[in-house]
Amino acid sequence: MGRDVEVPETVVRRLPIYVRALAQLEAEGIKTISSLELGRFIGVTAAQIRKDLSYFGEFGKQGRGYEVSHLLREVRRILGLTRVWPMVVVGAGRLGQAIASYDGFKPRGFEVVAVFDNDPAKIGQPVGHLVVRDVDELPAIVRALGVKIGIVAVPAAEAQKVANLMVDAGIRAVLNYAPTALHVPEGIRLEDVDPVAILQSMTYYLVSSGDHDPVVAEPSGAAAAGGDSAPEL
Repeated sequence: MGRDVEVPETVVRRLPIYVRALAQLEAEGIKTISSLELGRFIGVTAAQIRKDLSYFGEFGKQGRGYEVSHLLREVRRILGLTRVWPMVVVGAGRLGQAIASYDGFKPRGFEVVAVFDNDPAKIGQPVGHLVVRDVDELPAIVRALGVKIGIVAVPAAEAQKVANLMVDAGIRAVLNYAPTALHVPEGIRLEDVDPVAILQSMTYYLVSSGDHDPVVAEPSGAAAAGGDSAPEL
């Protein structure tokens, strides 16, 4: 980027939204767009778009706006999406199989190249075009294929051990689907995906807006009490 300016995380998180919006606009045949129009399309202000993009350079022309295809290429470049990033998934249960089989990754710059598990009943079974491998093979596969991204799709009790294995093998970015807090060394990027936690925050707003259910359901199981257990994966 050529600038010694720290980019706020909120800005980085908006960049994929720009990519998605610009790709849609390009597919619709839109050639140029103003910051005001793009802001309305995405749901942010024109000033926010100009500020976000200013961290990375100058992309538009005053009075003419942004060339959609050019801006899309530039934002993809900024995000490192000029290549396909190989990923590994650990956990070949229902969730892991769904992630590994998802065909929306590759068009967006990512590809699951291996799936691992420690269950002998799952090892050797097909998952999409892949075959489940023994998790003991993970370090060799990661190093051989230059994998930097790992996805954790195992129960909470096993997640930290899996994360440690990934980091030791050379993984530098971990996407965690397990409902537990993981600890990774400094320099490792960790992101959590917990749909239940998101749903719980949504119900707060429902209750706050007066949407009270007269029938109070009693949560069952340890997951309701502590939120740290997971269904079989």
